[in-house]
Amino acid sequence: MSAQRGGDMLLKMKNAAGSYATVAGLRTKTLRLNARPVDVTDTASQGWKELLPGAGMRMAEISGTGVFRDAESDALIRSAFFDQSAQDCRFIIPGFGMIDGAFLITGLNYAGSYNGEAQFEISLASAAMPEFTAL
Repeated sequence: MSAQRGGDMLLKMKNAAGSYATVAGLRTKTLRLNARPVDVTDTASQGWKELLPGAGMRMAEISGTGVFRDAESDALIRSAFFDQSAQDCRFIIPGFGMIDGAFLITGLNYAGSYNGEAQFEISLASAAMPEFTAL
């Protein structure tokens, strides 16, 4: 993958019309792919840790911070959090790929100072197996 602009990474959520709406105003975006291994080390391992391939729990996490820019995506995020409903999301990294799947909003923070803009921070975790598509 060649160098890419961070601003081209997108987080999208499916809206009531069935199309994907970009979560507007995000200044930073992060995708974390995690795998928790299963340790099967025993006395026969001769002092080396042994991990069981394919047995661990995997998870995709998305996070971002930004400013309010779009009433549609703001309302979509707010209702998804308070309903605690899994949302169909799409995370796009140009030149790398796209992650599609059901995600649950696990954190939603709002902050602001008296002489600055109101900001929000969002965290999502995969609620089912996501699908990866190379771009």
